[in-house]
Amino acid sequence: MLENEYIEIKHERFIVDMMYARANNMLGQAIYQEIGWGNKAVVHKDLWQKLENLVPELVKNKMKMKICDAYRPKIAHEMMKKLIPMKGFFADNAERSQHCLGTAVDVCLCDEYGQELSYPTKVDAYDAVLSKQVLSGNIGAFTEHLKKARHDYFAEGLKKEIENREFLKNLMESVGLESIQHEWWHYNLPNGKIDNYPIVDLRGKF
Repeated sequence: MLENEYIEIKHERFIVDMMYARANNMLGQAIYQEIGWGNKAVVHKDLWQKLENLVPELVKNKMKMKICDAYRPKIAHEMMKKLIPMKGFFADNAERSQHCLGTAVDVCLCDEYGQELSYPTKVDAYDAVLSKQVLSGNIGAFTEHLKKARHDYFAEGLKKEIENREFLKNLMESVGLESIQHEWWHYNLPNGKIDNYPIVDLRGKF
């Protein structure tokens, strides 16, 4: 059975706080709650093997990793695209989203007590004011804000935030995960595309 290829992340070094399971996200809706998925961080076993290899370094640095998004049901992706049809913010379709395949995660690092480290933006570039603007169809300010989410973004006064971003990138790439240039929080399996992994509906399986 396909669901046997997936695992729900339950480990003391990983904090599960799925951003689309609560309303304070760029969509302004708890989409995962609405579709019956909830606050579950599920990934393909191939991705979990990579994440599990992070544990020694997390322990060494007295850190935890917050999982903000992982497997995303196809129906959720379709709802999200309707709410924010902005090109490039979400994959054009579920088949192109590695979240829908269980081969990608959105993450940030925290201290031992679960306090998020600082970065140039929040995960998903979340900003409450900009969220309202985007949902009303005004994307100008948010488009500018998204520049701060890029791995090549630098600015005076954000030295620590950029150091944290670089530390995360080096950490994730050290276990064989791949970054994308425009989202500092997103990491995926290099071969984790639809050719190698199917789209599955895991609702009710975990």
